[in-house]
Amino acid sequence: MAATVPRCITAEAAAALIQDGDFVIIGGNGGTGTPEALIEAVERRFLAGQGPHDLTLFHVTGIGAVHEHGLCHFGHQGLVKRVIGGHYGLQVPFMALIDGNHIEAYNFPQGVMTGLCRAMASGQPGILTHVGLGTYMDPRQEGPGSGGRMNARTTETLVDHVRLMDRDWLFYRVPGAPRVALIRGTTADEDGYVTMEHEATTREDLSIAQAVHNAGGIVICQVKRIARRGSLNPQMVKIPGFLIDHIVVEPEQMQTFGTQYDPSRSGETRIPTSSILPDPMSERRIMARRAALELCPGDVVNLGVGVSAMIPNVAAEEGIEDLITLTVEAGVIGGVPGHAREFGTAVNPRAIIDQGYQFDFYDGGGLSCAFLSFAEVDPEGNVNVTKFGNRFAGAGGFIDITQNTRRLVFSGTLTGGGLDIGLTEGGIAIRSEGRMQKFVPAVEQVSFSGRLARQKGQEVTFVTERAVFELEPDGLVLTEIAPGARLQEDVLDQMGFRPLVSPALQPMDARLFRPGPMALREAFLAQAARPRPAR
Repeated sequence: MAATVPRCITAEAAAALIQDGDFVIIGGNGGTGTPEALIEAVERRFLAGQGPHDLTLFHVTGIGAVHEHGLCHFGHQGLVKRVIGGHYGLQVPFMALIDGNHIEAYNFPQGVMTGLCRAMASGQPGILTHVGLGTYMDPRQEGPGSGGRMNARTTETLVDHVRLMDRDWLFYRVPGAPRVALIRGTTADEDGYVTMEHEATTREDLSIAQAVHNAGGIVICQVKRIARRGSLNPQMVKIPGFLIDHIVVEPEQMQTFGTQYDPSRSGETRIPTSSILPDPMSERRIMARRAALELCPGDVVNLGVGVSAMIPNVAAEEGIEDLITLTVEAGVIGGVPGHAREFGTAVNPRAIIDQGYQFDFYDGGGLSCAFLSFAEVDPEGNVNVTKFGNRFAGAGGFIDITQNTRRLVFSGTLTGGGLDIGLTEGGIAIRSEGRMQKFVPAVEQVSFSGRLARQKGQEVTFVTERAVFELEPDGLVLTEIAPGARLQEDVLDQMGFRPLVSPALQPMDARLFRPGPMALREAFLAQAARPRPAR
């Protein structure tokens, strides 16, 4: 029997296919790949009193632009009953439903989420992994979020501790049979074969389509344009037509939430990196520059959000982007990764692979080093980036990356809330101290386990605008202090515990605080030219 040809329908007609109580998987990653027209149509229909109600949503990571776009459109009581997601910090109105205990909510690591898409596609009951052990994902842990549950309303167990082959594992259960997929591409031919030539990422949309199709559900794909039957290059096709039930054409769909279309982010063209202007000097740029000093020639690197996402800009200014390989979770390899609304993409990428394969590489320990942010750090080197106060943003790819990378650099200001830093010639001046301590006696939630890191021999550095710390067997050790900062008043008195102070305490490099390149390329080339010691 011939495969059914998908129908082209409007976004409104697509939204009408979603029924009360449906399990809906939504594609997209941060600001890229989101089927925005479809999501907006669902919101319009709900606000018009036509439903749907009590949906179960599944999304691999944060979809939104903080207060707009993406799942921000679903921040209405009654529309969603349960959500399973990798990150929520980019969808604040929706996150309010979780914080207010209005919906059931789970947060699993981003790599686990993409693995669950493949598990659903192949009919598996879940995935077995080491990722999440010793963090709030571990159901043996006490405190908020145990087992990935995000509030008191969420009671069903979806994560189990398993002992197998003399090792501890976590088993993440498939949360049900999906009925609707909302995904996105660039071009669909008349038979529904989908390419992604204008997309900056390819994500796990194929696995999502397979999962919903194999469960007997409805797969709806938003694209920019329709092509003649059989005219697409088969090597460019990402999703075969028999998996697609309906096509929605949105000619104005944006590549990211910040860009209509940048051909240098899809690989269509390349731009000179000299055209990328340096970020303005600030405490955040100081931290990004100090973190970049931890890079080595040949490194394959992951970059997180926040300060770490500014490191590519430093690499471009220093001219070292061709001497390292920068990657982001979404599947982008090489080039200069973007931040803010362009996070998850890169200018001049060398390769764009499906996100699941990227996490296979990460979880297997393939990265040389990774750069991430912190919200809280305690004396054991535990890090919290996921829950502070009533804000439970979730892990994203943080747990996958930090548990499986030998060298880690965490960046953040020493204090928060009102901190005002001025720059002097080769140093800093603290004009106003922050109201909140970030180095605390005990973190509110363990997103990264310092104990496990020490057991595994990971190299861990904490970079702030005024001090640098290393994680040693006995705990945190202060190793560098910024010129202009006072050891007692500006560092030790601003911490909730007293770290060890290295007897070889050094000033932070004065070049960090001055505009202009720091001659990293010359240092890289000299390092690469040194003869390697004989084994």
